Amino acid sequence: MNEPTMTGTGGESAADGRRLRVFLVDDHAMFRAGVRAELGSHVDVIGEASTVAEAVSRIAATAPDVVLLDVHMPDGGGRAVLDAVLRGPGAGHDRPSVRFLALSVSDAAEDVIGLIRAGARGYVTKTISPEDLAAAIHRVADGDAVFSPRLAGFVLDAFAARPDAPVVDPELDLLTNREREVLRLLARGYAYKEIARELFISIKTVETHVSNVLRKLQMSNRYELSRWAADRRLI
Repeated sequence: MNEPTMTGTGGESAADGRRLRVFLVDDHAMFRAGVRAELGSHVDVIGEASTVAEAVSRIAATAPDVVLLDVHMPDGGGRAVLDAVLRGPGAGHDRPSVRFLALSVSDAAEDVIGLIRAGARGYVTKTISPEDLAAAIHRVADGDAVFSPRLAGFVLDAFAARPDAPVVDPELDLLTNREREVLRLLARGYAYKEIARELFISIKTVETHVSNVLRKLQMSNRYELSRWAADRRLI
């Protein structure tokens, strides 16, 4: 999916004249290195983390303007980071303001809505260009909400229809974040090797996740999984 072209702030600095300070949270080291290299001329990347605990500790220590936050990580993902920083012990007391922009491979409605409900100011996918990502970071830092048109539609629909209702699906809740990612790509017709390449995992790990999903949902093949995912608008 292509992200929309976003208009930047007209420069590389924050409103007070300094460069924006950005923190990266993603469990893939190669992806973090790529983002750091691409954003280096636009913002100051002041730190990074690969786990929830590491992210929470380092965000508190470095006080960034914006956190780029992966949605799915093995130990709870972006939602756990948001909950700890925004609602954990000490939240709101002598803690500098920080805004969160989700940056994920997932463009599923439940992921987008879940992160926005948790407190993220925007959500973009990893297909976004470096220039548009830099512009999105500046807009979030300025207080704007940033989404691609399709993702914004998910949020508007969810909050307009049931503004106070949590996004809950007992069957979906049986799956881990990684299992959901594998399921979504499988339902879109990806081969195992393509899923492995997309998620930076081995084919054997993909097979294990698929086996776990089939067992948990009590299904026998990928076609049943595809129909199940389509019914829930996960594709």
